[in-house]
Amino acid sequence: MSEFSFTDHSHRRFNPLTQSWVLCSPHRAKRPWLGQTEEQSTETRPSYNPKCYLCPGNTRATGTRNEQYTSTYVFTNDYAAVHENQPMCTNTDIEQVTRSSSNDLFRVESVCGTCKVVCFSPRHDLTLPELSVEEIIKVVCAWQQVYADLSRNPEIKYVQLFENKGAVMG
Repeated sequence: MSEFSFTDHSHRRFNPLTQSWVLCSPHRAKRPWLGQTEEQSTETRPSYNPKCYLCPGNTRATGTRNEQYTSTYVFTNDYAAVHENQPMCTNTDIEQVTRSSSNDLFRVESVCGTCKVVCFSPRHDLTLPELSVEEIIKVVCAWQQVYADLSRNPEIKYVQLFENKGAVMG
């Protein structure tokens, strides 16, 4: 396994002011960004977008090709905030940054985990409220399966389900 890097590996940093840990995922700054910031559009969305990393059969930024999925589709995030296999952050790594073996303002711990992407539908133009009841049930079942699978891993202490939606998210 490679050596720990503060610019490439997930870790937690301790905030002494709030007495809490903060997740740092510096490698996510390297992911491609197709997002935008503008007013909500009233134009119609295509059911398939050949440039979309999430559409069936398309190639993602990492070169992985999506399956030709016909229903809800789950895969591991190519630019996840945390990773399952990464080197541990050691005191030597911290000393290289802080120039000290003891620093109350810069406490760091390695973190491991995974992030899953759940595509609700193969249709690029549909959002959750636009799906049929049967399709929504498949999405909820996928959430339950992802939650159950991740919860079985003793290294994973927290599972969060959320939605990134719209052009602003890329």
